[in-house]
Amino acid sequence: MYVKRDQAGRISAVSKQALEGFEAIVADSPELVAFLMQLRPEVEQSLAESDLQMARVLEDVVGLLIDKSIIRFTDLPDAAQDKLLQRREMRGSFQAVSLLGDDDELNL
Repeated sequence: MYVKRDQAGRISAVSKQALEGFEAIVADSPELVAFLMQLRPEVEQSLAESDLQMARVLEDVVGLLIDKSIIRFTDLPDAAQDKLLQRREMRGSFQAVSLLGDDDELNL
């Protein structure tokens, strides 16, 4: 492993390849392990965001397959049908609320 250090001498980047400005470090170095562990929340957040985006893609694909009569909604397992219906209802509710502008009020 190779690391690049900032002006204070702390690890600022890691590479598997020797690059200009990087120095060799053993893979189990406590300093390297600590640096990698601090990155973990960022990676987990990126994965969670990607999962949400992927769920929407799959939802759209299922909708397209149904629209093109490739599959029927009732062909899906009951649990999948329930989740898709819940998401459709939530999106419908959210879109109805989003139709109000920032200056609009809902007088009940």
